[in-house]
Amino acid sequence: MIELRDIYYTRLGTRDLEAAEAFGTTVLGLQVVERTAERLYLKSDARHHTLAYFLGDPSEQIVAFEIKDWSKLGAAFEQLSKADVPCGMGSAAEAEDRHVDGFMWFQDPTGNRIEIVARPHDSGVRYFPSRDAGIVCFGHVGLCSTDPVRDQAFWLRHFNVMISDWIGPCPLLRVNERHHQMALFATDHKGIQHINFQVREVDDVMRAWYFLQERGTRIVFGPGRHPTSGGNFLYFEGPDEVIFEYSNSDRKIIDDVANYRPRQFPLQPSSFCMWGSKPDIREFRG
Repeated sequence: MIELRDIYYTRLGTRDLEAAEAFGTTVLGLQVVERTAERLYLKSDARHHTLAYFLGDPSEQIVAFEIKDWSKLGAAFEQLSKADVPCGMGSAAEAEDRHVDGFMWFQDPTGNRIEIVARPHDSGVRYFPSRDAGIVCFGHVGLCSTDPVRDQAFWLRHFNVMISDWIGPCPLLRVNERHHQMALFATDHKGIQHINFQVREVDDVMRAWYFLQERGTRIVFGPGRHPTSGGNFLYFEGPDEVIFEYSNSDRKIIDDVANYRPRQFPLQPSSFCMWGSKPDIREFRG
């Protein structure tokens, strides 16, 4: 069993780093850590970065998790390799590019590229937002799945993931006490379905709603409240049609973890929003 500590960063290909930087700072509210001709690193908390853009094909999207025991990175590679999972070890130059001491990568059954990182770099400088969006940390991702039941079995077989809830066949998965760090949503292609940043309170969600409306940013869902995590939310579109979310989800599964029963919600709009907001996101329409 490969034990993961938490979700750590996402990497997105883009053909326009200028637009990505403008969105990441002026709209999303992250802090630029480093900018080169081909890279843009943005932070949202104490980590070196939680979102990186690289000059390349926008269909190239990567999600990274931190391994609990850095000394077991090689064993993780061996386990997945023996199971015939497409995987590889990152080079020293690639690790430097990611600001980690080492990493491996693999493809899930849908074809999504996942990286497992060891000893990722923290920052000695506190996060200073480019605007007052209320962001406190990188929260989770929605991941596209061509077969959520198959992909759920893959994650349960190889990793220390636990199921928090289901919406239809789509599981919300966690590797620690927070309600979820990843959700698998049924679709016909690979990729990141959405990227979540946690904000401090519902006021931050509502301020963002007015702010994004005034800027003409396309809002695709919300404001609303998730029945699963209990968080207030707002989804909106960024560069290359990548969807971002603000939410203040604070639900943790701590007490009696061994006997926790994941809840089954039907695949319908009310399972995504208990206030009645209707999503303009095809994976949420049921």
